[in-house]
Amino acid sequence: MMQILNEIFGTGSDLNVLQMTARSVVVFIIALILIRISGRRSFGLHSPLDNIITIVLGAVLSRAIVGASGFFPVITSCTALVIIHRLFAHGMVHHPVFSKLVSGEKILLFKDGDFVKQNLDKALICREEILQEVRKSALTENLDRIEKIYMEKNGEVNSVKKA
Repeated sequence: MMQILNEIFGTGSDLNVLQMTARSVVVFIIALILIRISGRRSFGLHSPLDNIITIVLGAVLSRAIVGASGFFPVITSCTALVIIHRLFAHGMVHHPVFSKLVSGEKILLFKDGDFVKQNLDKALICREEILQEVRKSALTENLDRIEKIYMEKNGEVNSVKKA
């Protein structure tokens, strides 16, 4: 049985096309399962926590495909990462202080017709970048029609129109 598995999946990093393809198919299925366990937020919210899980999972799982690391240690470490992601997400939902620590807070960039200079510096964003996002999301360049502009926890810039 082990000889058949070694023939199909190979060992080490000296893999032929069919072995790497077989590994890719298995890793794809495992990645899908891990992402389903991780939850929809992994791809929906684009928070730093969610970006980390997608980047790190991709990087670590690729090692199993190319044979740079052992298959089972890679899958085990990825499962641990997904569990940590779920625990952090759960903590963020139920503990606001933990959420603030992990994701930060939204930053007020514009209020009462003026940019908040101190917060622009804090967010490392310039007025033109904010205006670009206002044009895209609020479909206007007229800041007289905008009440507030925020940089959200995930880095997106959103505006609140005046009533």
